[in-house]
Amino acid sequence: MKIKGTPSQGLAGTTLGFFFGFAAVALYGPTAVKFKEAMDLTPVMLGLLIAIPSLSGSLLRIPFGAWVDSNGGKKPFLLLLILSVIGLGGVTLLLATSYPDGMRGLYGLVLFFGFLSGCGIATFSVGIGQTSYWFPKKKQGAALGIFGGLGNLAPGLFSIILPLFLKHYGFISAYFAWFLFLLLGTVLYGFLGLNSWYFQFRKAGLSDPEARIKASELGQELFPSGTAKESLINSARIKNTWALVILYFTTFGGFIALTAWFPTYWIEYQHFTAVKAGLFTAIFSIIASLIRVYAGKVADNLGGEKVALIAMSTILITAAALSWSANHLTSIMIVVFLAIGMGSANGAIFKLVPVYVPKAVGGAAGWIGGLGAFGGFAIPPVMGAIAGKYGVSGYARGFIVFVVLAAIDLIIIWFLIKGRKRTGHL
Repeated sequence: MKIKGTPSQGLAGTTLGFFFGFAAVALYGPTAVKFKEAMDLTPVMLGLLIAIPSLSGSLLRIPFGAWVDSNGGKKPFLLLLILSVIGLGGVTLLLATSYPDGMRGLYGLVLFFGFLSGCGIATFSVGIGQTSYWFPKKKQGAALGIFGGLGNLAPGLFSIILPLFLKHYGFISAYFAWFLFLLLGTVLYGFLGLNSWYFQFRKAGLSDPEARIKASELGQELFPSGTAKESLINSARIKNTWALVILYFTTFGGFIALTAWFPTYWIEYQHFTAVKAGLFTAIFSIIASLIRVYAGKVADNLGGEKVALIAMSTILITAAALSWSANHLTSIMIVVFLAIGMGSANGAIFKLVPVYVPKAVGGAAGWIGGLGAFGGFAIPPVMGAIAGKYGVSGYARGFIVFVVLAAIDLIIIWFLIKGRKRTGHL
């Protein structure tokens, strides 16, 4: 019986797949103005278009994340990437045949393809579970920090590249290029993605006890407790799963929302060019992603709750300041600190998943990654509504949403810390 891979190889496969999975969603924010002009969209409709990939990218994380506990992750991961390829290919074809004059009346179809395109984001919860089963508990923060942090670099890098690509090659060519990029990533993951040893032993025909023994001998510590349905039910019964869902709604949902929203903010409120707006959107996205890698390691040592407390306080303060800042330089500095808070919180929260829900990591990752990332869908339309009500200043006032969310989250983190102190594990 030949068993493939090492934890490092397993991590490399999931990280690469997640990076490519972000390809589609990265297009919608920077190119939203093109759709707005072609289809005469209101601010709310524009916000919905920016957010629609995050709807599938969040909700599909729940069943697909839980599915990891029954098959190891590669199958659901690959399926999500294929759906994303179909969605992005559909948008590309639509633009090639109808843009710009034929786009009116096609808003619903664009939303549908956008929904499919976002399936690539849902690979996150699959990758969380697939990665977690490769690593011991003491290394979860570092491994998941690398997975989430490096995978999340995609939107930031695309925010730099896309405006330049648009300037030199055009709108439709950009969608075609990103479609080919996503297709390449899907093929690469098909070759490189690996399930942990336990699932390989199970696929080879060993019984559950035999597979656990052999995988344990190789160093695997985490094992699933049942089917996908059982994983979802078991993780849902643990109240701290829902605490992490709420925290992640603000942090990762907020990360996706802001990566999509910042191009509009910089262009409409700060009057930056598209290229300059892309650059400063990238600064936010890349810092938040890279900090996540380091935050996971810090959380391994200090505890996820403590890191989350500091990070969420940073989010509250910076969001409040950004809501009223009009100066270019001041706003840029605030955004940098907001990115640090977002990335640190993300790294800390998923460090806590194997701690609180060790026997149903896939199910918990599905709930937390799915409902949490729903913030990426829910937040932009609210910010768009604020912009529609208050005009240009509304693009700044919209950040008050994060002040409210962070305040709620700080209360939740306080209860988590209190609970851990009571049990003597903090």
